[in-house]
Amino acid sequence: MRLVSLRPAGGPRLPTHSPFATDRQADATAALRHGNDARKHGSFATTGAVFGRIQGNRTRKTPILALCQAVAQGLRTIPLRALALLLTLLLILPVAAAAQSPHLPRFLAEVDPATLVEGADGFGEMRDDLPVAPILRGDERIGWTFITSDFVGTTGYSGKPIHIMVAVDDDARITGLSLVHHSEPIVLIGIPESRLRDLIADHVGLNLAEIAQAGGSIPELNIISGVTVTIMVIDDSIVRSGIRVARQLGLGGLEPQTAPSGPRFEIDPEATAADSWSAMVGDGTVRRMTLEVAEVNAAFEELDDPRAARRPIEEPDDTVYIDLYAALVSVPGIGSELMGEAEQRNLQNWLDEGDHAIMLAGRGLYSFKGSGYVRGGIFDRIVLIQGDTSVRFRDRDHRRLGDIATEGAPDFNELDLFRIPADSGFDPTQPWRIQLLAQRDVAALERVFTTFELSYQTPRSFMEELAQPVAASPESVHDDQSEREAQMVLIERIWRDRTPEIVGLVIMLTVLTGAFFFQMFLTRSARATYWFRMGFLTFTLFFLGWYAAAQLSVVNLLALVDSLREGFSWQAFMLDPLTFILWWAVAAALIFWGRGAYCGWLCPFGALQELTNQIARFFRVPQITLPWGLHERLWPVKYIIFLVLFAAALAGVPWSGQLNEVEPFKTAIVLKFDRAWPFVTFALVVLGIGLFIERFYCRYLCPLGAALAIPARMRMFDWLKRYKECGNPCQTCANECFVQAIHPTGEINPNECLNCMNCQVLYQSKTKCPVVIRQLKRRESVGGVTRPTPAVAHRNKKSTNATKETDNV
Repeated sequence: MRLVSLRPAGGPRLPTHSPFATDRQADATAALRHGNDARKHGSFATTGAVFGRIQGNRTRKTPILALCQAVAQGLRTIPLRALALLLTLLLILPVAAAAQSPHLPRFLAEVDPATLVEGADGFGEMRDDLPVAPILRGDERIGWTFITSDFVGTTGYSGKPIHIMVAVDDDARITGLSLVHHSEPIVLIGIPESRLRDLIADHVGLNLAEIAQAGGSIPELNIISGVTVTIMVIDDSIVRSGIRVARQLGLGGLEPQTAPSGPRFEIDPEATAADSWSAMVGDGTVRRMTLEVAEVNAAFEELDDPRAARRPIEEPDDTVYIDLYAALVSVPGIGSELMGEAEQRNLQNWLDEGDHAIMLAGRGLYSFKGSGYVRGGIFDRIVLIQGDTSVRFRDRDHRRLGDIATEGAPDFNELDLFRIPADSGFDPTQPWRIQLLAQRDVAALERVFTTFELSYQTPRSFMEELAQPVAASPESVHDDQSEREAQMVLIERIWRDRTPEIVGLVIMLTVLTGAFFFQMFLTRSARATYWFRMGFLTFTLFFLGWYAAAQLSVVNLLALVDSLREGFSWQAFMLDPLTFILWWAVAAALIFWGRGAYCGWLCPFGALQELTNQIARFFRVPQITLPWGLHERLWPVKYIIFLVLFAAALAGVPWSGQLNEVEPFKTAIVLKFDRAWPFVTFALVVLGIGLFIERFYCRYLCPLGAALAIPARMRMFDWLKRYKECGNPCQTCANECFVQAIHPTGEINPNECLNCMNCQVLYQSKTKCPVVIRQLKRRESVGGVTRPTPAVAHRNKKSTNATKETDNV
């Protein structure tokens, strides 16, 4: 009995030689003795006294001991079965803990400074006000170091933080990074860690001050197949934590962000705009920037590249290069006047809650849209900037506007609407600007660029003042609210980028749900059912598995257990949208159909096994049917495997990740067999056995299937129809069930059933099911039909006694 587990989280551990420890050891012995006496009498009445005795020694009462004592009082009236469930929940639910201490001191003692920054030979003391430490070369400070997880959320696919040590110099430039600790399963075994470290090293040289001034936008990523979520979390955490540190330390000219201290405003939905174009331009409702050829040529001449000056625009100097107008049309009064009431309603239908929209209108030699968005989907010539935030527009955020409704508006070459997403952080009451990128060809495949800016401020007449805010305060190192918002921005970005896969998965789930609800209609035709299943499994393998890498794993369940113990957060599980949707679908399916909905239809590795077995059958590979006794005794193997993995994860053993390799999913599906030969060999052996014993891995080894089968016992419906003759005497369904999920007595084992619907095909078969055949014969006899059906005639060739033959099936 480890009494140290009863101490407050983060509190001091008592030394074993302490008199308090001696007293507690004696109390532990008494606790065990009383516990044994209580178990003998089937009662837990003494539990409260035991905890009270432990708590009542020369230590002060702690919240955890008080909780235990309260629980013990309640245990007296709880039945043993309910008690077991309660103890299980208490084991995995998180316990309130003290504030997390910084990770930096631990890693300062483990990391060699020279591996982080070349020439460094030591670290200084961590600051008291901020978890950062100086990097030293002799007595000279050459930068600062910190751990990303001390500043921002870094929870990855595993549900545990990814710790990266980052070094920055006084110019807010990243000078070194080191991946110091992680628990990502696909990296622990699968992707060589060197590849991940190389990608992290690509961040060396990033100027965090420039990124912050550009809105904190993440640089382009080099994604490694199979670790997309991990890479995006790493990249996001490096940039956001680096900017936060740079602000706190004043690096690169950055200053700590403070809450606005002046008056606050919101958009007045009742305000109206002037009714003429000239008046709207005059009062700033519409802002204008006019550039002539002479101005643009002069701007390019000032660039460092002399080639830009040698290729001037040859039009007359007073020719309009671009006449650009901008307006914030999501403000009701402005949009209604510029676009008309009908277009304003269309705009509001297009915008989601929190979105905003601007109108850009242009004429002249230069196009503010260009043609790059046609190829890449991004309007690369314009960017909206507000403070540290920048918004680049994609083709999905763009609509053309036919005309301007305001009286006196000129004709324009380009007239477009651009949507500003809600997650961009745009504030319509604050100033913003459109940065126009002008380009000039200087060689066959080279261009130089310069920028011009059109500033905008929503006129005061369209805003109303709010109550004064509280006094401004510097940005906190651990700002929970901003951290949650930042995580949601990352999540929304991931979900938006994976929209096609999400749509495909939703369609699959809809089709499969319809097939299950109308299974009796589908299974009327054995041929239609077979080809529907083969087609669906093929789509599961190629789209859901090899394309989208949406293979569920027991690792997901173990990560859930860890998160429940350490503090549950939805954000960690929403980082992978397909996995998140699949788990919700599986949870619902367990209530309706049991494990078969996923294991039989949506598991890419299961689909790979079944499809390869079908190919083997086509080439007449002999199939092996295990004797029922052996088959039944092999069922518990997968449950044992799952319990071992669960216990290892619960105990937090460091090699639990290696044990998870009993699942060949990463090898065969996520990495498409691109791994070291031992893992590929294991996957191929499993698939090879499956050529002779269909779904061998699913039946006997799969820990995920075992984990799903346990809660599947709670399913509320029994959709599979049976006759009373099933099992006695008829064995047709049992003999044809390819996973042998039907007992010789006729019952379907829900723990093993994959919902393939073959038994429902047989249930309605006019050529195989004795009950259906007998019913058809009876109807023919009652109706006076003497000519037998082809199926019955075929059977009568073998026996003149149809009843006897039916009984022999």
